[in-house]
Amino acid sequence: MSETGHGVDPRAAAAAPGAAPAPPCPTRRGVLAAGAGAGAAALLGGPAAAPAASATEPAARPGPRPAAGPAEEAPPPGLAPYAAYWYPDSLPKGAPGPGIVWRSLRHWTPESDPDLAHNTATVPLAPRFTPVPPNRDARTGQARIASLVSFGPTAENPSQGSPTADFYALTHWAYIDQLVFWGGSCGEGLVLAPNAPVVDAAHRNGVRVLGNVFLPPAAYGGDLQWTRDLVQRDARGSFPIAEKLVRVATAHGFDGWFVNAETDGGDSGLATRMREFLHALRAAGECAGLRTTWYDAMNATGRVGWQGALNALNQEFFEDRSGKVADTVFLDFRWTPQKLASSGALAERLGRSRHELWAAVDTESEGWDAPVRWDAIVPRAGEHVVSYGFYRPEWTRNHLADRSPGAFHLADDRFWTGASLDPSRPAPDDGWRAPATVVADRSTVSALPFACSFNTGHGERWYEAGEVVSDLPWNHLGLQDRLPGRRWVVATDGERPRVTLDFARAWRGGSSLLVGGRLTAPAAVGLHATRLPLTPSTVLELVHATESGPVTVEVGVATREPAVAGEPVPYTWIPAQAPGSGPGWRTARVGLSALAGRTAHGLAVRITPGGQGAVAWRLGALSVRDGTAQRRPARPAALTVDASARQDGAASVRLSWRPAAGPVRHHEVSRVLPGGARRFLGGTCGAALYLPAVPRAGRERAAVFEVRAVDELYALSAPARTTLVW
Repeated sequence: MSETGHGVDPRAAAAAPGAAPAPPCPTRRGVLAAGAGAGAAALLGGPAAAPAASATEPAARPGPRPAAGPAEEAPPPGLAPYAAYWYPDSLPKGAPGPGIVWRSLRHWTPESDPDLAHNTATVPLAPRFTPVPPNRDARTGQARIASLVSFGPTAENPSQGSPTADFYALTHWAYIDQLVFWGGSCGEGLVLAPNAPVVDAAHRNGVRVLGNVFLPPAAYGGDLQWTRDLVQRDARGSFPIAEKLVRVATAHGFDGWFVNAETDGGDSGLATRMREFLHALRAAGECAGLRTTWYDAMNATGRVGWQGALNALNQEFFEDRSGKVADTVFLDFRWTPQKLASSGALAERLGRSRHELWAAVDTESEGWDAPVRWDAIVPRAGEHVVSYGFYRPEWTRNHLADRSPGAFHLADDRFWTGASLDPSRPAPDDGWRAPATVVADRSTVSALPFACSFNTGHGERWYEAGEVVSDLPWNHLGLQDRLPGRRWVVATDGERPRVTLDFARAWRGGSSLLVGGRLTAPAAVGLHATRLPLTPSTVLELVHATESGPVTVEVGVATREPAVAGEPVPYTWIPAQAPGSGPGWRTARVGLSALAGRTAHGLAVRITPGGQGAVAWRLGALSVRDGTAQRRPARPAALTVDASARQDGAASVRLSWRPAAGPVRHHEVSRVLPGGARRFLGGTCGAALYLPAVPRAGRERAAVFEVRAVDELYALSAPARTTLVW
């Protein structure tokens, strides 16, 4: 069954000539709502749901596919690396459809995986801190949020981004505790490892990422043998698949597994084996800090019966007599207020936190219009009952007719912040309780140097120093910056300007921050919550551009936090003078020696209009560093063309290199054209990159590639070079 929300995947149903076809698969949501053919009258406590789609009628229609860009010129098959997926051990009958590769996890090893270098995340999980919330309803230390996201199909999900800007470029990490890389289907594979860009972006913001283990209902193509394969013991009495899951997570660099056993027909013996498997998985992964989340499906009888609660039937998968089994439990959509209250109480009787339970909130179809009884989870008055998990919040992209990056981020800001688009001034409760009004935001900006170019991880072009160095659309979450968590806190006594992430122009990457509108008074825009130590040599730099309306710019540095939630951040304002005039980019450098010995708790900008007309002001980059001379990062080495294939005057290429010693934020790969110009091709936090279609430039004899290391201040190393002879 397809778990991507795109209905039946024709690849999963198609078979090679002469082979028995793989079983057809409906949408993942259809399974969750209908179970093994049952209705979902209790779903979220609402009216009865429509019947689940049949195996030949998709329950959700896909949106329009993006038009292929110039870099999508049908590369030769077999060279592109994709996110990894497997069956636990045995494979389906028949043959896989086009583009699908059936693999057994039991036989996987890192050494035999040709795509591992492209699928390995390298950014460590950053520590987080919690600033004083900007409104009084956002709680600290209570409910948390999980996000279950399908970033692409199970099969052929690119390892390192792709040449389109139409992508779910999640940026509101500040409100998320963990992300589940959602997917899996009976015709493609059941065990999914997250691709590296998602993990690298999440880790930079302190968010854990879990892979997905999905065992579908038998009525939708599931086979109980796959459950038995998962929990099999070997001759030593060990659980080989548990050991492989730990090895996959550590080799790929992510943080654990979401285990979803929905194949019915088992018995209490199989349930006992599953619980023992979870113990083994947790024990094997504990030294690596891996998490396990159990989905509320199989219960202690071995049968599947979605409880919508933690109760006597499923508590042994959370906590048993020997201790912790799973770190958290995702409670099915069938919860009620009474079930959640009793679940939280049971968790506490077991010696666990009630906030280790996630109540499912379905946003796949209706987004912020979804009917949710919020007071059952996160009441405005009193303690939060449990945590909650969004199912498919990428609705903010999927429902749009205009799926341009700017339109997507406006919708995504509305989802996470609320209708006011200002977490310090929440809109009256209109039925949607936006995360910014419920949980406190968190940040990882706690060490120097720090820089942000307001790059969201996708765009229509790539910019360097304000110049376009690639005019092709792209996405790669690993290149995303640590963006402001509170979007957008604006303080003004006049008209509130519009603050957006904008893609028409950028200093570096694909986007910049744009403040626009008629300003009738100074407007202060809150940026990052920080814990930055200030020294006599600390300097702050702004790269900005005034496109219309004269303005005066100041930077705000807060050396303390508000006394209570909801009070404004107490900034000290410093003029940010920049030489020159006109609409071009200018750099303002501000010394912070007067604040030496203190800690910066927040950063902001304040714009004062110099006239009565509309203003358009861009912030392209912000950095804070000690003013001592900065060395360029060391150069990577051994840039190599590992494999290539040519077709119709273009080549698909796999590159790899040896990273330089020292701290590196990411690497960027460029091509040197015959005239000497340099064109950006892509970037990655790892040390391998696939280029899908590099066209030959005129009659050149060889294509010249360069890779550079990029540090936290975006300084570039000297290049390592290699060539591909045509």
